[in-house]
Amino acid sequence: MSRMERVNQQIKREIGNMIQYGEINDPRLTFVTITYVECSKDLQHARVGFSVLSNNHKEIQSVQEGLSSARGFVRKLIGQRVRLRYTPEIVFIHDNSLAYSSAID
Repeated sequence: MSRMERVNQQIKREIGNMIQYGEINDPRLTFVTITYVECSKDLQHARVGFSVLSNNHKEIQSVQEGLSSARGFVRKLIGQRVRLRYTPEIVFIHDNSLAYSSAID
């Protein structure tokens, strides 16, 4: 496993734990799953994919707004917990692959 994959997995685990254990106190963030993290090669930017249990567009938009508003707090905690020279800028992106795969089934 390369260093980049380890960093991606560690950031994914930390953000998932923040949501699961209620460190981010936002009622909009219920039933959210972090599906992937892709950091740039210079570790300055990170794309974080999330999925929501519901397929309702309004709920997905609400979760997107909640994650975007907590972006600075998440970046601060990532900086404290993950040993990196630079803490990446985080962008949350809705990942609809789980909904797509369930629709195929």
